[in-house]
Amino acid sequence: MTLFMTVLGIVVFVVGLLFSIAWHEAGHLAMGKLFGVRVPQYMVGFGKTIWSKKIGETEYGLKAVPAGGYCRLIGMFPPDKDGNLKAKSTSPWRSMIEEAREASYEEVGPGDDSRLFYTRKPWQKFLIMFAGPAMNLVLGVAILAGVWMTYGVMEPGTKVAVVTDCVVKASEAGRECAPGDEAAPGKAAGLQVGDRIVQFNGVPVKSYDDLRPLIRESSGQVTVVVDRGGQLVTLTPTLAQNEMAKLDGDGRPIEGKYVSTGFLGFSPLNEQHTLGVGGVVDELGFYMEKSVEGLMRIPEKVPALFGAAFQGDERDEDSPVGMVGAARIGGEVMAADVPAESRLIIFVQLLAMVNIGLFLFNMLPLLPLDGGHMVGAMWESLRRRLARLFKRPDPGPFDVAKLMPVAYAVAVVFIGFTVLVLIADVVNPVKVT
Repeated sequence: MTLFMTVLGIVVFVVGLLFSIAWHEAGHLAMGKLFGVRVPQYMVGFGKTIWSKKIGETEYGLKAVPAGGYCRLIGMFPPDKDGNLKAKSTSPWRSMIEEAREASYEEVGPGDDSRLFYTRKPWQKFLIMFAGPAMNLVLGVAILAGVWMTYGVMEPGTKVAVVTDCVVKASEAGRECAPGDEAAPGKAAGLQVGDRIVQFNGVPVKSYDDLRPLIRESSGQVTVVVDRGGQLVTLTPTLAQNEMAKLDGDGRPIEGKYVSTGFLGFSPLNEQHTLGVGGVVDELGFYMEKSVEGLMRIPEKVPALFGAAFQGDERDEDSPVGMVGAARIGGEVMAADVPAESRLIIFVQLLAMVNIGLFLFNMLPLLPLDGGHMVGAMWESLRRRLARLFKRPDPGPFDVAKLMPVAYAVAVVFIGFTVLVLIADVVNPVKVT
């Protein structure tokens, strides 16, 4: 049964991934058609075509390798300064540019002169390229918002899950109590697992966000009222001053930073509750911030990823994963020994994370990614505006084809990284805990 559920999870994840790719390309397709660009092909996957159907002027299809997709827009690059479209140079760099230019005109037919991508206004080009990543963002945000507003999130509450035995610095978290360690104030005052703290020093508390700053800002003897099995019990612990993690503006721990604060000595129970619109916005903001930070930190994680792939090193929990690794995680989630509802929620949130990851990745200002084309459109708009401002001739469309050698170099780096992640995902995968 476990094997069946794992395989089912992988298959469902791949289907979800294909939908996300198709959804992304649908953005390019719809916006391209809206602005009059001819779109001869809309394909999900790469390699051999296993199914296709032509509807109107566009061939829609599914290819054998579910590792991406494309929406072919004719005339992506303008002719060179001499009006040439055919490759004729013997220089390898120049040849790259000319071959890319020639390929973008392969399906241009009679009457298509006014339907070429490069002839669109800069803001139209920008929107055509932005539409793909935007679709992933919309899907990811819609899934997360739907889950958080209906099912809810797990966050620390005011119910006691663990009573700490002794005072231990945050920098030493995880160590056992040693002889001579000071007893934790909560334990000494009689705090018990299952108690729900309802009042601290005369201030009612309804959430851990209410309670934590009160504890951290207090010292000496305080009064703590707890609900214990329906009975209100008043405790009078004397708080210790302890080294605790420094918090950022959102109340989240800052790694490696510590401050001296009041210390009661307990761990709160994570409890499920739904979020309102404001809570969703705050949570999305935090998630996007951490996602951007994770994306920017990928280069520094490459050595550890190499060690995990080829040297048997332990795979970090926050190690980058590819689609194979994500599909494997999807399979493990589906086979996990948790309620079916929880599995479904984790699974759809995983799909949402993939979509937000696709959005951020494609927004990188590098060719051949959508972000690179968007930068090209913005540069074209800027230089045309400057030309008008200084009464100079219109410089015309920006020739993105001239950047193709850079695009190929970036593609080689991406392919190399993808292969490294693939090997690591196969031989030393990140596991669900």
